[in-house]
Order: sequence, then C-alpha cells, then structure tokens
Amino acid sequence: MTTQGLHTAEKAPNEQLAQTLSQIGTAIARYGLVLILLLIGGLKFTHGEAMAIQPLIGHSPLLFWMYAFLDVDAGARIIGTTEIAVAVLIAVRGFMPIASALGSALGALTFLTTVTFLLSTPGVWDPVFRALSMTGAFLIKDIVLLGACVLTTGEALRAALSTGAPS
Repeated sequence: MTTQGLHTAEKAPNEQLAQTLSQIGTAIARYGLVLILLLIGGLKFTHGEAMAIQPLIGHSPLLFWMYAFLDVDAGARIIGTTEIAVAVLIAVRGFMPIASALGSALGALTFLTTVTFLLSTPGVWDPVFRALSMTGAFLIKDIVLLGACVLTTGEALRAALSTGAPS
C-alpha cells in the first residue's frame, strides 16, 4: 500500500467519526431547542413569568408596542404560544424538514430579539463590577440558542433540498 493509500485509509474512520459527532450534536441542539422553547413558552402562561419579562418587553425597541393594546399577561401568552409553535415546528424535522427549517428560522428570530434585550434593558450590566447582572447572565445564553437555531435551520433545509421533501 502506498503512503497516500495508507493516509486515505486512516482518514475514512476519522471522517466518519466527525460526521457522526456532527449528526449527534445537531440532534442534541435541535431537541434541546425544542425542550427549552416548550418550557419557556409554557412558563409564559403564568402571571409570575409575565411580570418577570415585563421590563424586557417594555424596554425592547422591537416589542414595546405590545403593551399599547395588550395587558402584561396577554402579551406573555402570545409570546408563549409563539415559542411553543416554534418548538413544534422544529421538532417535526424527521418527516417535515421544510417546516422544521421554518421553525428553526423563527427560533433564530426569537433569540435574535431576546439578544437585543442585552442592549435595551436597564440593569443588564452591573456598573459596580462592570460585568453582567443576573438579568444579563440570564440573557447571554440566548446567543448560543441563536447559533443552534441557525445550525438546525441549515441542516433541515439541506435535508429538505437533498430529498425534495414536501413541507
């Protein structure tokens, strides 16, 4: 066997391992998103959570308008319903990859919106320690969730295009 042939033979298992790990990671990201969105969406139906997100929504340049015609609880329920619907769409990847790609894209918009709270909500940055406050620490994870949504959007879209799957 030539040196190049040996190198190719050694490379194949590594490529398979990389592909397997990528598939496992994508599945964890996808169904982790589903779980998180179901849980946080469900919480939005409680008064306590509605009150907890009121300062975030009220200071958001993207969502402040909701309180002009909805009370705090109704606004939270609309957000929660949206999060649950997005979770369901993401979850259907196995048999509706286009719908899952749409859900992941909507999830990306959701987390992109919550990431803006880092810039618009007073008290996110602790002025004494020049670090994130508890609210900021809670919000910073949404950057990773945004990335997971972008990843699963691309994967589901690639699957739909390669199989010609209907939505």
